[in-house]
Amino acid sequence: MVLLTSKLVERMAFFVSFVGFVITCVVTFLPLWKTLNAELNEMENWYEGLWHTCIFQDEVGLQCKAFDSFLSLPSGVIASRVLMIFSMGTGLLSVSVAFFGLEGINLGEGKEHVKKKLLILGGVLSWISGITTLYPISLVAYVTVVEFWDDNVPEIVPRWEFGEALFAGWFSGLFLVLGGSFLFVSLCMRNNIHSQVLSSSMTTQKKPQYLKTEVL
Repeated sequence: MVLLTSKLVERMAFFVSFVGFVITCVVTFLPLWKTLNAELNEMENWYEGLWHTCIFQDEVGLQCKAFDSFLSLPSGVIASRVLMIFSMGTGLLSVSVAFFGLEGINLGEGKEHVKKKLLILGGVLSWISGITTLYPISLVAYVTVVEFWDDNVPEIVPRWEFGEALFAGWFSGLFLVLGGSFLFVSLCMRNNIHSQVLSSSMTTQKKPQYLKTEVL
């Protein structure tokens, strides 16, 4: 009994890629990439993302403000914005293309080779989306660690730390890479089954037929 079929693996790959794409979209606009808690005032928490800086106060709640100027942003933030938007675009194309390559989606007779090409393209786009998600997340994490351990900054100055969005971004990038990989696995399984069926049919055709004769 085969538990994992090519159709089931394709559905799993599509679902994993779709979840990664959705999380990437959410992470891109969340102001939770970095957090800061001042020891002098524990009732205030600062948050920073790619687009906003926010402050949370117990009495007022969460207040956010967009960055004043695009040109005044650090180069790492600008690069992260571009890569995350590019990741969302490639992720959307990935799930859209892979959907029409799934088994059970009818594109017309004789379109099996087209569906295989769509799966390959969907897998490649999912890989690209995952890599372009992991890079800016890791870049911001690296800069945060370097600034946290910078000896030139006095110890009394509060330091930025990892926010929840960074961990979610790592998971989304991993999901996109895994989803693309599973699409290729399902395609290999489909080709293997097709080759086995073709080989079996050819063996049946080549099998010699003997006539039963009786000796009187």
